[in-house]
Order: sequence, then structure tokens, then C-alpha cells
Amino acid sequence: MTRRRWIADSFTNTTATLTGVNAEHLAHVLRAQPGMEADVLAGGYLFHAVITSVSRDEVVFELKHELEADAALPITLLLSIFKFDRMEWAIEKATELGVARITPINARRTEKHLVQAAAKRVERWRRIAQEAAQQSRRSDLPVIDDPTPLAGSLVSLPPAHRILLAENEQNISLRTRIEKAQGLPSETPSAFQLAIGPEGGWTNEELALFEKHNWQSASLGSTILRAETAAIAAISITAALISDL
Repeated sequence: MTRRRWIADSFTNTTATLTGVNAEHLAHVLRAQPGMEADVLAGGYLFHAVITSVSRDEVVFELKHELEADAALPITLLLSIFKFDRMEWAIEKATELGVARITPINARRTEKHLVQAAAKRVERWRRIAQEAAQQSRRSDLPVIDDPTPLAGSLVSLPPAHRILLAENEQNISLRTRIEKAQGLPSETPSAFQLAIGPEGGWTNEELALFEKHNWQSASLGSTILRAETAAIAAISITAALISDL
């Protein structure tokens, strides 16, 4: 029987603790009792654990031994901020697919009221990612960055294969870009960064900025995709092609 997996709210070298909603669900809905086994993610490591105490708002585990865990996909998603209900869906699914990092971007064509409200949404996005990681039995959590202007984000990114999903690119597919990256010398970075634009696409100034920072444009096909569809398609294609990278 597959053990349930939980992400600890706090931990020590030998224990992990759930609080809040997760503890309440475990205690009152699942009727957890001392001795119940589970897998617990604590401090970036996955453990086989056993419940030692249960109260109304706290469940404590003893960490028995570390388990082998799959690493996140070496993919960072730069996701231009768009309508929050659809963006939340994209964050949830990107987490389920295994991306390592999601960076919300304030693009030129992002609606102003969304830019203004985004900073207050970050903690909600992180909770959504945590719930999605737990549900999909991920062995880690993706990093959800604070919203940032495009220029600042591009400057701070580490080395990687950088692919810009652009509507104006008709000749080179995402698959082609990835296959070319796979053919480069082994000392080149193995990570990928994928950028998804806002409704209305990137401006010419933004495209020039990407080019300055060595991003290469790629197409997802001839049809126009919603931002959340493009994000999931790009992650899925990349994940399928880099398995042997």
C-alpha cells in the first residue's frame, strides 16, 4: 500500500511537524493515530516517518530513515503574470510536472491591476505549489519567486539553455531547440529556462532584451495558445526530450 506523503511545516534532525490545515485534515478527516506511517518531506529530504502524537492543530512524526527521491526537472519557468485563476492553474500543473522554479514576470503587456495585486498573491501561489507537490508525490517543492520586472529577472538568472516561446517564431520548433542543446558539448549547462509571454505577447523592446541575454526563440506550433496552455505544453515537451540529457 502506498504511504501518504506530507510536507513538514517544521522539523528537527529527528522529527517533523504538520500544523494548520494539513494537521487538521490528517487528524480529523483521516483520523490519524500514533504509529501510522507516512512519507514526509523535510528540509529538502524525503523520509519514512511514523506519527508519534496527534492533537487538534499539530501532528508530530519521528523521522525513521531517508528515502531515495527523484530530483526536480532542471527547468525554470518564467511566467508572465496573467489572469489569476488561469495562472494558479498553470502553477499547479507546472508543479505536478516537476519544474524546479517558477518566476512570475511583470511584462509590459501585463494588465496593470494584475501587476499591482501580484505581490499579495505570492503566498497563495506557494500554497498551491505545496498542495500540488504533495498531491503528485513530488520529493521537493518548486521555488516560487516574488514577481519581478523582466529586465531584473534576466540579469539574475544562472547559466542555462534559454528558450523564449514566441508567437513570431514560425521556423524553429521547441523540439528543434532542445535537440540542438542536447548536441552541444557536455560541459554546457544541463538546465533549461522557458519564457512564456503575457496576453498580447512580448513587446519589441522585450524581445530585444531577451536577445541581449542570449535567449533563443522557439515555436509551439501554428495555433495561438493561451499562456497557461503554452506553459504546460512547453514543460511537457522539454521534460520528454531531456530525460537523457
